[in-house]
Formats: sequence, structure tokens, C-alpha cells
Amino acid sequence: MDGKDPDPGGVPVSGLFVVLEGGEGAGKSTQIALLSGWLEALGVDHLVTREPGGTAVGEAIRSVVLGRTDLDMPPETELFLILGARAAFVRDVVRPAMAAGRVVLADRFALSTMAYQGYGRGLDLHEVRKAVAFATGGLEPDLYVVLDVPVEEGRSRQSHAGMSADRIESAGDGFMAKVREGYLALAEVEPNVRVLEARGTPEEVHRRIRDCLIREFPNRFPADAGGV
Repeated sequence: MDGKDPDPGGVPVSGLFVVLEGGEGAGKSTQIALLSGWLEALGVDHLVTREPGGTAVGEAIRSVVLGRTDLDMPPETELFLILGARAAFVRDVVRPAMAAGRVVLADRFALSTMAYQGYGRGLDLHEVRKAVAFATGGLEPDLYVVLDVPVEEGRSRQSHAGMSADRIESAGDGFMAKVREGYLALAEVEPNVRVLEARGTPEEVHRRIRDCLIREFPNRFPADAGGV
């Protein structure tokens, strides 16, 4: 799954799975919308989705994991709920789209689990990795793009947007600092992770992401695609 050459008819021989990651207020939703517009302008068949979610069962689990601020949920329970949603997401959303040769743009995937439940919640990272691999059947994205922003700036963005904290966000700034440290540490050891500066205007960040995709997948995105 590495952005292969198109066949003579111009149809990609495989899909592409790209995930945007980052802490709260990093701008993932905004950037996925901008990326979707760019791909549409290029005529690239693509799917925009999110995690946890993307399926009926995944959205139901999301409403519990993020929405139920009244629940005192053990970290292990949080982990397995998220992985339950992910198993359906991989089976019913990602694999079919990849088989059809589509580009999948996802808001979060397994790297979030390592950063949030591993580094943030303090669960054993080795055990988290094993559980993730079981839930995904070994599926990994072609690329993770981590949008990095200081915790205080991310919080400020959410406040200005009038967004209230969900159950996980309510863990506080200390928790989010551990999550950010986790993302940066994981980027040092994971081969398919790229960290991009998320400060600046949405258009400036979008340009960084487009340039990154063009560098990483030159057979899928030609150099002049950045001007579209």
C-alpha cells in the first residue's frame, strides 16, 4: 500500500491510506476538508472518514467514549472500546475502499491509540501495540501526518471556536502534554509518520500537507499538483 504507479488506463492499482493525527485543536478537521477539496480538484477518487467512527457501530462507540463525561471509565475499557470500533472500521470502510483503489483520508487511526491510551493514560505501550495489531489485522496507513501544536494554543483555538471538551479532552492539560510527547516520540521510531508544524493560517498548513504528500507519493501526486 505505497502509492503505486497507475496502470496504462490511468486507474491506480491500489488505494492509499492517509491519516491526519494530532492533539486537540491541531486543526485536523479543517485540514481534511481542505485536502478533500484538493483531491477533488485533481479528480482523485477519495473517501473522508474518522475514528472512532465511520461505521454505525463505530459511531455508537464514539458517543460513549467521547460523549459520556459522566462515566468513570478505566483506561483498559477505553482502549478496548476504541479497538472494537476500529475492527469494524478496518473491515467495513478502509479495506473495501483500498481494494477499490480509492484514497482514504482519515481523522485519526492507530497512532492516536498509542499516543492517547499508551502515553496519555499510561498503559503498557507494548501491550497496546499488540491489541492494535489484533484489531486492525495488521493494516497500517501508508502515511500518518501529525499536526503538531503546543497544548495551550490548541486549547485556545478550541475556546475561540466555542467548543466544549469531550470526555477525553477533559483529562486536562497535563494529559494532553503527555499525548503530544507521545506523538513526537512515536515519530522518531515509526517509519510512516511525518510531523508538520500546525501553527499558521489554515492555508499555510494545508500547503505543508500537500507538499508532504507530493514528496511521499510522487507517483500518485505529480510535482505540479501543489498548484491546483
